[in-house]
Amino acid sequence: MKHAHVSQFGAQLGAGPDAGSDTGSDAGSDFSTTFRLWAPSQPAVSLRLGGAEPEQHAMRRNADGWHELTSHGAGPGTRYGFVIGDASVVPDPASRSNPDDVHGLSEVVDPRAYEWHDDDWRGRPWHEAVIYELHVGTFTAEGSFAAAAERLEALRAVGITAIELLPVAAFPGTRNWGYDGVLHYAPDASYGRPDDLKAFVDRAHGLGLMVLLDVVYNHFGPGGNYLHGYCPEFFNPRHQTPWGAAINFDGEQHEPVRAFYVHNALHWVEEYRFDGLRLDAVHAIADETPRHIVHEIAGALREGPGRQRRIHLVLENERNEAGLLTPMGAIAGDGASAQWNDDLHHAAHVLLTTESDSYYADYAEAPAARFAQALAEGFVYQGQASAFRDGQPHGGPCDGLPSTAFVSFLQNHDQIGNRAFGERLDRLAPAAHLDAAYACLLLSPHVPMLFMGEEFAASTPFLYFCDFEGELAEAVTNGRRKEFARFSAFADEASRARIPDPSAVSTFLASKLDWSERSDGEHGHRLAWIRQLLTLRRERLVPLLGGVARGIYRADGRVIAVDWALADGSQWSMRANFSDRTLPVDLPGGADEVFSAGVSAAAHGGPAFAPAAVWVGRAPR
Repeated sequence: MKHAHVSQFGAQLGAGPDAGSDTGSDAGSDFSTTFRLWAPSQPAVSLRLGGAEPEQHAMRRNADGWHELTSHGAGPGTRYGFVIGDASVVPDPASRSNPDDVHGLSEVVDPRAYEWHDDDWRGRPWHEAVIYELHVGTFTAEGSFAAAAERLEALRAVGITAIELLPVAAFPGTRNWGYDGVLHYAPDASYGRPDDLKAFVDRAHGLGLMVLLDVVYNHFGPGGNYLHGYCPEFFNPRHQTPWGAAINFDGEQHEPVRAFYVHNALHWVEEYRFDGLRLDAVHAIADETPRHIVHEIAGALREGPGRQRRIHLVLENERNEAGLLTPMGAIAGDGASAQWNDDLHHAAHVLLTTESDSYYADYAEAPAARFAQALAEGFVYQGQASAFRDGQPHGGPCDGLPSTAFVSFLQNHDQIGNRAFGERLDRLAPAAHLDAAYACLLLSPHVPMLFMGEEFAASTPFLYFCDFEGELAEAVTNGRRKEFARFSAFADEASRARIPDPSAVSTFLASKLDWSERSDGEHGHRLAWIRQLLTLRRERLVPLLGGVARGIYRADGRVIAVDWALADGSQWSMRANFSDRTLPVDLPGGADEVFSAGVSAAAHGGPAFAPAAVWVGRAPR
């Protein structure tokens, strides 16, 4: 089976000779391609077709600012760009492929050339999701889509059911986290060809794995985005962001801009068969229209590919806005499936490490209680004053959301990579307490997420890296070190100089996973532990997860208790001891023990908790 998304943006390949085309005269060609560019400020745009003898052709401009040309003979593999006035050639902002990096010519791609093998794939229900976040460039030594596909079987064996790729949209250079993408429709050439990404998704589906893609709709990267120069209408200076003028989702002439992103979402889900998207930092999207762009994208996915298979939309939203999510019991709507639960991460991090710098300060008081609240309710901050935010209220009520609306985690790319030396949690927390935290995470009704290598306690860091040049590279390096100057550990210049240079190749290479350590010692212990927990989750919890609402919690020092009502009317209960003492524990009567570690009969006749112990059970209500 073949799949393609037809869009008003980019180069759209048509089959067969086109007698009415504007360029070319090769009657033997099997293709014609229509090129379109929205640039309302430009009175004239020309199409540059590459090759041994480059051609340049004036494009027709209509009243709405679209420049268009159909070329007979410009088939797959044709390199092209747009000439703005007398300026240099710029790539297509909707390029499907830019083989020579983001400053080079774009390439015509035949999206129907790939023959899919997943015809029967209809996706998986969201409550079955166990997400594994990975960065293609550092997941394997090769750093390619093809090499990553070879590791999928191993992830399935652990109990992973969904892969989430960090952004792959084309970025400047050969190494980047992905959040500096500038060509949103093109997989970065350093990872492979477009068909290599399709083969990765196809392979995942064959193993029963969903694949989600992280996309960035709040800004463009600082290098290689030419839209600022020739299409100012793409941005709205009325809204300012950390990256400059906001993308124009609500100003004059915003309709084509909104369409660009709606089509981009459909492009990845229809043409590459992704099972959903993760929208980066939607709190940084400025949109004052009656229908937020998140709702518009969710609606387009539901009414489009969502009619044939399960499609999921996940948000990162620092504001904790429940209104962008699908409420409990909703059959259809324009809300997202889930949101990353930073509150749970922050509370768990403070509980495990005692760190309280920066945003962790909001969780420093009674971190066990806050961790229990996050497990039971989702958000910790639901409108309360935040000390980190100078006493301003933070978040909103989330009582109408199902437990599966929260993607919860102990680590992710940000929380590791934004540390000066990219240390993983195993370097910061006692192993026994960390094992207990994984039991709480993976046996809760939330959708759990692991960061690549976390399943085997990877020793390699995940550092911040990029591949900028010249003044931009110097500014990023200096900015990175200045960012940590407010921390006491980096108060002097010499200590800041030890922070790895983001632009150095060695920083990128140090972040690659070492798969050889996967089964050794502590790494093998963690791998077996995660596999055991995910087996319990799959067999005992997932069949009862439909429609689980918020739970109730209590905490006594560093001991927590959380109870949730399951879909069949039974109660799922969790008890955990994060102290360093053996303590009595009150277990629910009549509970069917699902899992216990460190729970024993105490001398006083009741059960007791050893340090770093967890008990999970199911009881009738």
